[in-house]
Amino acid sequence: MAAGIVALAAAIASIATPPPNPIPLVIIHTDRGDIAVGLRIYEAPETVCNFLRYADAGAYDGGSFFRTVVAATDANPNPIDVIQAATPAGDNDPGTGAIALERTRDTGLKHLAGVIAMARDGPDTATSSFFIVVQDSPSLDYGGLRHPDGQGFAAFGSVAGGLDVVRAIQASPAEDERIDRPVRITSVRLMTEFPSRCRE
Repeated sequence: MAAGIVALAAAIASIATPPPNPIPLVIIHTDRGDIAVGLRIYEAPETVCNFLRYADAGAYDGGSFFRTVVAATDANPNPIDVIQAATPAGDNDPGTGAIALERTRDTGLKHLAGVIAMARDGPDTATSSFFIVVQDSPSLDYGGLRHPDGQGFAAFGSVAGGLDVVRAIQASPAEDERIDRPVRITSVRLMTEFPSRCRE
């Protein structure tokens, strides 16, 4: 496992900007397997720091991937492919408070397969719930109409390993997008140094 993490960290470092500081790497441990995610702190610093504070506090431990959306069966006129996760308190967990929306218009990040992003209601309402894109879903970007306000969602990283786990979770039996047996998150752990800018 240690050798695999080193290899993932090396892969993540290849998209880091600017050097010499690597982008944060987290491992989402689930009862279906591990998902490694590189966080784009230079493009979406507020969103990344928000996510890392929850992870550092152990707030995701015991949470779950509880929702799956499959474009082929999505009744929404702007279909998407995602899985959504939440803390043990659920997707309405107020957490430590809402953060500002870092729009894809400003970050340059897009909701491509493997991208991680924050769930939200209105603008500037995201707290702790996040989702992972399984297939490219441009309607989640700024200007897309998955959310009626057209502001899109805050993408803030991408899967570096374990996309097969993400796909397996999406394929879980579900009713009305709710996974019959939510996939438990045992922990979310930062594998690199906690960014100093997140302590400011």
